Amino acid sequence: MKPLKQQKIAVLLGGTSAEREVSLNSGAAVLQALRSQGYDAHPLDPKEISVAELSEQGFDRAFNILHGRGGEDGVIQGVLEQIGLPYTGCGVMTSALTMDKMRTKMLWKGFGLPIADMEIVTKNTALSLDPQAVVARLGLPLMVKPSREGSSVGLTKVKAAEDLKAAVELALQHDDTVLIEEWLSGDELTVPVLGDEVLPAVQIVPEGEFYDYEAKYISDNTQYICPMPLSDERWQELRSLVKRAYDVVGCRGWSRIDVMTDSKGNFRLVEVNTTPGMTSHSLFPKSAKTVGYSFAQLVEKILELSV
Repeated sequence: MKPLKQQKIAVLLGGTSAEREVSLNSGAAVLQALRSQGYDAHPLDPKEISVAELSEQGFDRAFNILHGRGGEDGVIQGVLEQIGLPYTGCGVMTSALTMDKMRTKMLWKGFGLPIADMEIVTKNTALSLDPQAVVARLGLPLMVKPSREGSSVGLTKVKAAEDLKAAVELALQHDDTVLIEEWLSGDELTVPVLGDEVLPAVQIVPEGEFYDYEAKYISDNTQYICPMPLSDERWQELRSLVKRAYDVVGCRGWSRIDVMTDSKGNFRLVEVNTTPGMTSHSLFPKSAKTVGYSFAQLVEKILELSV
């Protein structure tokens, strides 16, 4: 195998998901970081060129920075496996699994890891939804979200039982399966993992009531505290939980695990991002910077971990 700097690297960016714009921004930053370090890197948008043709075009490796469906859900990973091209990030099974929040949580729960209590609604069961029964079990407020959409698309905070059906209908526009979850009223945080190294937690303090698309990509008023202030004992507990969550679903290379605390301060796992954002607002580079990785060094490390 040729040394990495002699390989032709495709930076996969854009794509066709709801997160296309974010991926284009992440991809531009990754491309610039690779080129600045002497890598032979080229942008490739699967919306315009088939990934199946990468080998024929002389590419040796792919840096996948596609977000959302089609890029983060095992589809692209399967194509790259088929043509025998090494790529960054998680494999087919983990990518497919973690795109589905419901099945990810069921697996974590099966391993005894903590998640929010929830009700699962599908297009077929939505008509028989009993809001009063859901509220009696999970309380108010509630969080309603599609199982397979990223970047906080289709989320609603429901404060009254009579608003639940409308929130479910909105989420069903984005997916056939919707989660109704107990509201976690504690801290919101995210923890990057690079290879086997758990990086410092980032605490997210949104301006509004929760971390939605606006707070994530547009607002400059969302506060990020990194490293999150935690006692040594509490950090060890969080680090161990995150590493176990990462290993249980089979992550490799790099991923970011979102966590919240409930009203009693207990950690609850929320979801996995197998291709985290790499824009100026992004949290993975913010965390990596606190332990000495420049943006360019982080990009290089992710590339070195490609399989």
